[in-house]
Amino acid sequence: MTTTAPTPIRLLLVDDHAIVREGIILVLERQPDLLVVGEAATPTEALELAIDRRPDVIILDIGLGEADGLPLIDTLLARVPEVRVVVLSMFDDAETVRQTLLAGAAGYVVKGATSQELAAAIRAVAQGDRYVHSSVAAPVIEDGLRWLRSGSTLTRREREVLSLLASGKTASAIGRVLGISAHTVRRHLANTAAKLNLHGGAALVRYATKHGLVRAVPSAPLGAGRVQEVKP
Repeated sequence: MTTTAPTPIRLLLVDDHAIVREGIILVLERQPDLLVVGEAATPTEALELAIDRRPDVIILDIGLGEADGLPLIDTLLARVPEVRVVVLSMFDDAETVRQTLLAGAAGYVVKGATSQELAAAIRAVAQGDRYVHSSVAAPVIEDGLRWLRSGSTLTRREREVLSLLASGKTASAIGRVLGISAHTVRRHLANTAAKLNLHGGAALVRYATKHGLVRAVPSAPLGAGRVQEVKP
């Protein structure tokens, strides 16, 4: 009786260094259940190949020369929603890992990992799980615990106000969204700032962004005028 080989996991590799791509492909091709269907050096190439070849998993270096790979994650998931993204990066700090996961990545592997660890990450995310490399898992967990300890004292309304502030809304706009007065919004922000030991609207925006209370914060609204209006 013949057995049918399992369908391999189709991979797209995105890295701006050709020699790095060649090495990773050589490593991955040793795995019978992994198949590289394309490689890209730029965000444009990555998006085109993702749409054309529909890989199961994209292995992405977020440092693509002059380009920032974080916005690319969101774009890829918007255009190819079924794909899973594993970030393969030289950065091992908790903040970078958190930002990539918030952007939609399902896995994070540092470039110092072994080939077996990269393969394990690919297989895990292809099955719908998440994977964070052991060398960065502890700092990420500890950072998350710090956020839970500091943010757990905020009320639901304070979290709502803070999230809307970080998305770029003024006190008046936040009030309209929540059905409360701008004065009440400012009072909530003042209470939040006191609980978190922060000073000013800009500090609150940075806190909310860093700790994932919003997906992203537009750069334009961070000018003095809009932040000053919501200053606690």
